[in-house]
Amino acid sequence: MTSASASSSTQQPDKHKPKFDYAIVRSGVAGGIGACLAKTAVAPLDRVKILFQASNPDFQKYAGTWSGAFKAIRTIYTTGGTRELFQGHSATLLRIYPYAAIKFMAYDEWRELLMPTQESETNARRFTAGALAGLTSVTFTYPLELIRVRMAFQSQSGGARPSFMSAMRVIYNETAVTRPSSSSPSSAPISQAPSSASSPSPSLSNPPLSQTPITQKQPLFTRFPILKFYRGFSVTMLGIIPYAGTGFLFWDALRAHFYPVSAGRKPSTTANLVIGAVSGALSQTASYPFEIVRRRMQVGGLTRPDRWLRWSETVKAIYAHQGWRGFFVGLSIGYLKIVPMTAISFASWQGLKKAMEL
Repeated sequence: MTSASASSSTQQPDKHKPKFDYAIVRSGVAGGIGACLAKTAVAPLDRVKILFQASNPDFQKYAGTWSGAFKAIRTIYTTGGTRELFQGHSATLLRIYPYAAIKFMAYDEWRELLMPTQESETNARRFTAGALAGLTSVTFTYPLELIRVRMAFQSQSGGARPSFMSAMRVIYNETAVTRPSSSSPSSAPISQAPSSASSPSPSLSNPPLSQTPITQKQPLFTRFPILKFYRGFSVTMLGIIPYAGTGFLFWDALRAHFYPVSAGRKPSTTANLVIGAVSGALSQTASYPFEIVRRRMQVGGLTRPDRWLRWSETVKAIYAHQGWRGFFVGLSIGYLKIVPMTAISFASWQGLKKAMEL
């Protein structure tokens, strides 16, 4: 008996270790692959949405309508072909895999910590677990998101397409280069970035010169260049709370409502697609104003590379220029993109977890 007990006690930790380590890693791999598939499916729409959100001057005439989104896609395709529609997609995949992998891994861990039993499952805890998972993921992957947005923001009728490395170098080397201007710098709206036609070279390696005088805040970027890769980070952290929290809340709550554990039934792929789509639409609505502010701050290095744009001043500039509607520019195309993307992402995550016997 003593020998059997000793053998049992030594085998028990080995039995649980793979569940804690290997299973969580496999869940992250499944989530990362699913997100890559989803992002690839909606990449052209994603690029158009960024152009609208960041008020790219070449595409503002298309913003605000469903037909405008498809006209923008047609213009991009006519200008540069299929590759132009996927500009910045390499950075998207490089970012989305670790982002989604960490997010889904973190959600499984936070969910287990906050809701260890079925009785402890509440909507508040579901929201909290999702929000914490989103915060965890964004913290580690935000610089990749910024590079992706910069690549997608550039619109060019000619010249070289910006690469991941060139975009990264431009961000790192952004300095407070100024030129005289008779207008007041504070009156220039953040959203109106100079078009590529105003520069002799449309390449991303030659961003527009800022019209904002050098301020005392410039040395911050000089001393800590890495901070340039975190433009818009604070508002991103604020926005990810309603986005990830709401998305996981409705994903978990709807699955628990229609497919309770007590019934012994698991949702089909079609059910996961529908639940994922609904979750994505609701999370997009809850977080969209934060996303608008974040995009403007992310491209702030192109319009005002000399200083850090505060999120409060960005909010004021958007409202002054476009009113409350400015916080929902591109939302229609956001739905067009986020519904299939979230559906594919969640359904692929579950399908791959099933294939991996999780």
